[in-house]
Amino acid sequence: MTPKRIGFLIYPAMQALDLVGPMDAFAAVTLADGKGRRRPGYEVLTIGFDSTSVQAESGLLLTPQFTTATAPKLDTLVIPGGCGMREAKTAGKAAAWINGQLRQTRRIAAVCTGVYALAATGLLNERRVTTHWRYAQDLAQRYPAIVVDAGAIFLKDGLFYTSAGITAGIDLTLALIEEDYGPSVALTIARELVVYLKRSGGQEQYSEPLQFQTQSTDRVANIVGWIVTNLREELSVECLAAKANLGPRHFSRRFQRTFGTTPAAFVETLRMDEARRRLSGEHDTIERVAISVGYRSDDVFRRTFERHFGISPSVYRSRFGAPTRPQPTAAL
Repeated sequence: MTPKRIGFLIYPAMQALDLVGPMDAFAAVTLADGKGRRRPGYEVLTIGFDSTSVQAESGLLLTPQFTTATAPKLDTLVIPGGCGMREAKTAGKAAAWINGQLRQTRRIAAVCTGVYALAATGLLNERRVTTHWRYAQDLAQRYPAIVVDAGAIFLKDGLFYTSAGITAGIDLTLALIEEDYGPSVALTIARELVVYLKRSGGQEQYSEPLQFQTQSTDRVANIVGWIVTNLREELSVECLAAKANLGPRHFSRRFQRTFGTTPAAFVETLRMDEARRRLSGEHDTIERVAISVGYRSDDVFRRTFERHFGISPSVYRSRFGAPTRPQPTAAL
């Protein structure tokens, strides 16, 4: 199969992370070709209004590989956000080009305030979109025909995809990868990038307060996001199957087909990774760390940890844990 071509529009005063985060996620996808080799799942490229370098908000200089006049046919067009796109002149210029790409592009995604370019096309009228919580009200006032959902991490409406601010662009990218190549590939990239495949909640819990909400049409894939945020809970096959409204055997077969491992092995790996993170950065007792990741028996936790990492939790903490702060001593 030919790699799917992903084009990113770049422009002055853009948010660099809206570009490089999704770009790196797409670029990390490789697929087996059946001959023991790996091939890229995507071809990623940058497109500028002209061939000159542009400076991002952070000062990073970016040079486009193509211009809007020379860009090849794209599978997916991504519009990063940034204060530059909130200017009517830039948004209008981008909108004119986007309208010309519509018939030959399978889908168009906007990260954060990249949605202003899509809004200027008129193509989002009566459609649901999201953006960074800070600019949701401004977007709704400028474009009253658009339905702005300030609480979502990302939304799909027709061939248009929009996401909340900055790192939410990676969440959207993982959803696009899952749409193209399935949840197993998306999970592999999420683990490579050390991010959650799906984050639960709504946008407010991560802002002030900022929350995320993701939706999946696949019950088995959707359960992964719940597992990640509920490692302390009972995560037996029976409990997970009930949450997915499937029988245990059916759930186990679908899970292994989707993720290439059993539910029990998957849960154990997540618990061990989280335990390792907590041992590296916290000063709770090993017993409390064990409980926090779902182990009621310290002995079972210690043996499982040693089987995974080859050393005991206490030795791991002594080697890799944060230094213990000295306790104040009372004056004599």
